[in-house]
Amino acid sequence: MRDFITVSQGVKASTYRKILLSDVMVTRKRNLFMSRTWSAVDIKIAVGMIVVHLLALFAPFKFTWGAFWASFITAVLFGLFGITLSYHLNLAHHSLKLPKWLEYTFAYLGVLALQRDPIFWMSIHRYHHRYVDTEKDPHSPIFGFWFSHMGWIFDSGYIFEKYQERKNVEDLKNQAFYRFIKRTYLLHPFAFAVLTYCFGGFTYLVWVNGVATTLGYHGTFLVNSACRIWGNQAWNTGDLSKNNWWVALITFGEGWHNNHHPFEYSARHGLEWWQIDFCWYAIRFLEAVGLASNVKLPTDDHKIKMSYTSLNKFG
Repeated sequence: MRDFITVSQGVKASTYRKILLSDVMVTRKRNLFMSRTWSAVDIKIAVGMIVVHLLALFAPFKFTWGAFWASFITAVLFGLFGITLSYHLNLAHHSLKLPKWLEYTFAYLGVLALQRDPIFWMSIHRYHHRYVDTEKDPHSPIFGFWFSHMGWIFDSGYIFEKYQERKNVEDLKNQAFYRFIKRTYLLHPFAFAVLTYCFGGFTYLVWVNGVATTLGYHGTFLVNSACRIWGNQAWNTGDLSKNNWWVALITFGEGWHNNHHPFEYSARHGLEWWQIDFCWYAIRFLEAVGLASNVKLPTDDHKIKMSYTSLNKFG
């Protein structure tokens, strides 16, 4: 496995610390709150996050079964189809192909999940795979749990510092739909919030735009943080990616993170029959009814190459 304890300039080995209940070492420093420049973008994102989380706090006082189920359906549509199937597998990794009308529909669900526009999301994620668990990784736990979980989101200076020219999403930039979404991004979740309020008042706003969005946020964030810190490694990836069953359950299969990193093109995260992967079940259904094609899976040869058995035998 890659040595993650390499001494960086200006950081002494004695300053390293382990993240609680793990063997992951924090080897890099980043000022998360104080002694750093907060850009206008950082402030807007922080305010938006605070508003969404504050809305969610009203949930116990605004409970109705109708609002609860509306929140549940929203979380599934936005999380499973919008973020995992569309943003992650279809757009970032081209793990499957969908008809354009369905590709855009699922991508729009991702837009409403309030996790930035597709062009930004895909660029950051592709850089993550390219520079995984190095100083150029957008959200590695080598900077600490909080930074990998969500601290990096409020640090646009870090992103600009690492990737001044983001030219790894030309496939999306060449499509008018994604350029339009990028230009008008905030209008779409705002319009959705207005529609929610018109339909069900403050109660539905709390559950649909507060609770569902907050759950979606932290599901995605846990893949970046918990699935790089706690769990087990089934494959010789040379990085910190780990399989975490409880994260997989709440992220529609994304928690099988160590399965994903060696086979990032794979449309299936849960490679074993017992590894629950709701997104994979949805993809299989779409494939069965003719709405998904070119569904990619790892070959047996690739699995052998990435296994620890292969490393021990030939390494």
